[in-house]
Amino acid sequence: MKKIVLLVIPLLFLFSFGCASKDYVRQQVEPLVDRISKLESKVASIESRVNALEGKVAEIDEAKKEAREAKSLAQEAMKTAKDCCGNAEAAVKRAETAAKRAEEAANRAEEAAKKSGKAFELQQKK
Repeated sequence: MKKIVLLVIPLLFLFSFGCASKDYVRQQVEPLVDRISKLESKVASIESRVNALEGKVAEIDEAKKEAREAKSLAQEAMKTAKDCCGNAEAAVKRAETAAKRAEEAANRAEEAAKKSGKAFELQQKK
């Protein structure tokens, strides 16, 4: 008798719970399908925005690279300009020195011309 009772009680528990009907399952699943589809659309829009931002990041990186190149070119140009300025200053100093020598030579020539003129006049008077 105990065996029968032990066999019948689990069978009663097994059949007392029953199975779910199609309509019940559909009612439970439909809200989940709606929520999942909304989440999928949100994820798709977020992915598109992320892709757009990644494109902008790439553009920013390219702009930074171009800015670094422009900065190095500007530094090279500034160095070249400084070198040229130094060369020009040296040329100005050389030109000033040459002008002073030329002026001194002109003064000496003028004095020599005056002396020659006086000597010529004295020779003429004799």
